[in-house]
Amino acid sequence: MKTADAVIIGAGVIGSAIAYELSRAGRSVLVLDRGRGPGQGSTSASSAVVRFNYSTWTGVVTAWESKHRWEAWEDYLGGRDGGRLARFHRTGGLCLDSPNQSAEKVLGLFDQVGVPYEVWSPEDLRLRLPLVDTGRHYPPKPVAEDAFWDEPTGSIGGYWTPDAGFVDDPAFAAHNLMVAAQRLGASFRFGATVTGVRKEGGRVLGVTLDDGTRLDSPVLVNAAGPHSGVVNELAGALEDFRITTRPLRQEVHEIPGVTAYSPGVPLVADLDLGTYFRGTPAGNILVGGTEPECDPLVWLDDPDDTSLTPTQEIYEAQTYRVARRVPEATVPPRPRGIVGVYDVSSDWVPIYDRTSVDGYYVAIGTSGNQFKNAPVVGELMARLIGAVEDGQGHDTDPVQVPLAHTGHVADLSHYSRLRTPAATSGTVMG
Repeated sequence: MKTADAVIIGAGVIGSAIAYELSRAGRSVLVLDRGRGPGQGSTSASSAVVRFNYSTWTGVVTAWESKHRWEAWEDYLGGRDGGRLARFHRTGGLCLDSPNQSAEKVLGLFDQVGVPYEVWSPEDLRLRLPLVDTGRHYPPKPVAEDAFWDEPTGSIGGYWTPDAGFVDDPAFAAHNLMVAAQRLGASFRFGATVTGVRKEGGRVLGVTLDDGTRLDSPVLVNAAGPHSGVVNELAGALEDFRITTRPLRQEVHEIPGVTAYSPGVPLVADLDLGTYFRGTPAGNILVGGTEPECDPLVWLDDPDDTSLTPTQEIYEAQTYRVARRVPEATVPPRPRGIVGVYDVSSDWVPIYDRTSVDGYYVAIGTSGNQFKNAPVVGELMARLIGAVEDGQGHDTDPVQVPLAHTGHVADLSHYSRLRTPAATSGTVMG
């Protein structure tokens, strides 16, 4: 007996968004998650940045469309969640010049998509954002090396996007999506671990849980974050994937804010030094890394086999770089931060696609840069599933999704498992 029209594995912000959009499309939905609630995995460790500077047209379009949904979050969800909602803070965002990401290419994409921006010279930067030092330090260097403290080799500017910002509570954003989906009839089951994917004749039949429960559904969606690889193996669906995924351990830290700068700290992407940072609602500074070549990446064979305690080494690497860029910043001696695990694709672009197993779909490889896109990803996946289940051959006739706010059309072949790896920054910047 069919349990639901669609079963989704993973109740993070991506899985919950898919649940909401499938429910809006009239499907009965069951979401399974081994955690205690929505958004308790990698979503809870997200910096929840909303930016638009991707290396591809579809990446920019998806992010720009998503911004409009974050701005009208209550309208998009069709109601509130216990009296409150996650909130989008529009702070503006600065991307400093760096060879790691071509400003000319990104700004050309902005022009095509319609993303507003301003190009700032070093002099503009000193005037408009005086808390930021304009020294050029490229390439990024390990903070333990003497060369890290060398004097700047020149000055840099960048480009400013006034519509960038962040969402104040990423886990609660997933909760908002869950409640919105539940209003439309979706069910969520927590503490549920999938141990088997049942198939017959090349098509999904359902899943088996660790307690032996068998759940039947003609559609199964893998949105399991860093555990997505395990689910893919259970489904036996990897035979034609040209893009691979791996779990990557990441840390994000928090330091005191700069009280002398009253507007608050905006979003700053600093590939010149290898870091990014933004303000927080409490007035602190949230700090993360951009995977500079000088920093070793912590790849994991098992996403559960890692310490969730922030390390002194990574804390110093991230915060000392911010202190070079923001001389008034204070770096306490001990780390205060969180640890998360990214589900990273081989080109840092996600896979939103069908698979060779009929009825089995994936929303994986989100690479630490897709939280902002969740509202649109939910729609992309719902449209993809609807089209393929109705007989469209997506692998040869890619699904096209019109986007309501911007008027653009998203070509979902961009997110195909069969694609040639995209030419991106090779980092979280996408």
